[in-house]
Amino acid sequence: MLVDFPRLVGRTQGFSLGRPRRFTVGPEGRRVLFLRSLGGEDPVLRLWSADLDGGEERLLADPATPGEKALSAQERARRERARDRSSGISAYSADRAVRRVAFTADQQLFVVDVDSGHVAPLPAKAPVEDATISPDGTTVAYVHDGELRLIGADGQGDRALATPEKDDVTYGLAEHVAGESMERMRGFWWAPSGDRLAVARVDNEPVEIWYLSDPANPQEPPTAQRYPRAGTANAVVTLHVYDLAGQRVDVEAEYEYLVDVVWDGHGLLAVTQNRPQTVLRVLDVDPGTGATSTIAEAVDDAWTQIVPGVPRRTDSGSLVWTEDRGDTRHLTVAGEPVTPAGLQVAEVLSVDGDTVLFAAADEPTELHLWTWSTADGLRQLTTAAGVHTGVRAGGATVVVSDRLDGSSVRFGTRTIADLSVSSPVVPKVSLLRAGKRELRTAVLFPAVWQRGERLPVLMDPYGGTAMQRAVAHRGSYYVSQWFADQGFAVIVADGRGTPGRGPRWEKEAYGDNSDMLVEDQVEALRTVAALYPELDLSRVGIRGWSAGGTLAALAVLRRPDVFHAAVAGAPVTDEFLYDTHWQERYLGDPRADPTPYENASVLRDAAKLERPLMLIHGLADDNVYPVHTMRFSAALLAAGKPHTVLPLPGASHMPPDVDLLTPQLRFLQEALRS
Repeated sequence: MLVDFPRLVGRTQGFSLGRPRRFTVGPEGRRVLFLRSLGGEDPVLRLWSADLDGGEERLLADPATPGEKALSAQERARRERARDRSSGISAYSADRAVRRVAFTADQQLFVVDVDSGHVAPLPAKAPVEDATISPDGTTVAYVHDGELRLIGADGQGDRALATPEKDDVTYGLAEHVAGESMERMRGFWWAPSGDRLAVARVDNEPVEIWYLSDPANPQEPPTAQRYPRAGTANAVVTLHVYDLAGQRVDVEAEYEYLVDVVWDGHGLLAVTQNRPQTVLRVLDVDPGTGATSTIAEAVDDAWTQIVPGVPRRTDSGSLVWTEDRGDTRHLTVAGEPVTPAGLQVAEVLSVDGDTVLFAAADEPTELHLWTWSTADGLRQLTTAAGVHTGVRAGGATVVVSDRLDGSSVRFGTRTIADLSVSSPVVPKVSLLRAGKRELRTAVLFPAVWQRGERLPVLMDPYGGTAMQRAVAHRGSYYVSQWFADQGFAVIVADGRGTPGRGPRWEKEAYGDNSDMLVEDQVEALRTVAALYPELDLSRVGIRGWSAGGTLAALAVLRRPDVFHAAVAGAPVTDEFLYDTHWQERYLGDPRADPTPYENASVLRDAAKLERPLMLIHGLADDNVYPVHTMRFSAALLAAGKPHTVLPLPGASHMPPDVDLLTPQLRFLQEALRS
């Protein structure tokens, strides 16, 4: 298992390949489209359909071809922002009737007729980015080299709609911070009538140029990229409305960030945010004149939270939004809360007529599906402990469930087949609440461990504001259990600032929270050790990636009395060198006050290192740039502090599909040997 499991994790992309994903339900509620590969080690996503009435799942489009072309820079960036390592069909769009679908494969454009299964290539300019079919199914809009273009679904009339006026301008693409920090991956939106589009124009010229080189291929020139580090200029993003003839209307609004755009049967909405992120507005846009008016607004002294899936509107025109009141994030409809105190709304998933499907939780280790409608009020759709999500249309709901005992995808009465590989490592997880703050914590022991046997400890957190780790979801623990099976007691703890526990808990991340993050891990460790005296607190390691990597480095630097070794993967070590939207949300504008950035950066503590530390970093990482590990390593060397660096040539911020677990295991075993 020492060799086979780490390699299998890479080949299966964490046992995710072969699972159905990215569902679209037809308006009659009888058909669902989805993407899935042919098996657990096949990375090529294909387009499938299934009918509620039964029958076999149909393969609609199979893009598997030998020698797939190298991705364009824009497509690489889009997939990196979406954390998408798949190939084949990574995204698709359907018309209103879900009878005609546009997708890209190998950077070419295709349209498939869902009823007949006929797939037609379209002579669009390649490489193609983000192809989206019009609601009436007649026209496909796509981006080529920063230019927004249109082509008929019959392959006729390919033409430019919005052409960049200069270098560093794009039409129809999301800028870096939109994709990385706001979860907005798109840059254009069709009107329901199909006769106009709202289009984002991005001018990246004010943004600093950073360079990434490949030391493994010194003959290749460095790649230049625009990266807005904290306290520097953002891209200038403006919104415009185009008709199909190319006539343009400029939207009149002042903002720093374009958060989202929604165009439905009631009109055009734009969501904007100011630079400090203290004001979030929903603007009603007149597409004929570009005039705007504010119809909803959130204000917060720390920051306003972007909630995925809102705003939306019901068929009757009521605005679906969220509002933070006290310690609860409520769902609101027409300005009134429709969810009770303590139920934390995480995401709005679909609006089907006047029914809102959303994900929410009153227990942070779980996430459940709920609906609200004027007719039925509030209803909970899932009850089994786990993490549930889904989509809904035509009165039918796809329910995707991940639990500690397994997973499933249900569409009405039928099950969508899961072709993924079963993990040979089966997590055995105990969930508990640690310390006075009731930190949600998972504990895992070796599969053959017996009480009384002393064990070293491995803390395995994320600790950042982007996600939770201590959840009732088996897939969250495969790697943790593998480390446990190598002879560790593994502890996964979610500290203050992690999602799922309400606005006040999230806002604990405001300001310099670096010491707080470490102390929460200490509190979880001590709580578990009190329950299990077999834990050897003289041998405690910590590992993590991204925010977890930063936390691991902080832990051995600031609490070496507790943590005796660390593995820090892709850590942010210099807080000044991460992007504007993410960093300024928590640490403010460094031009006004750099102190929080200085205090939170591990660079200042390099001379304090007295424990073994391994740093891992992808040399093609355009999210947390390799400069973080390089500068930290240089500071450690200057202070005479030996450490280990594992560089990953060609690897991005997503861990590559290679064995990174065995080197970490051997490092930790050596560092923590008794």
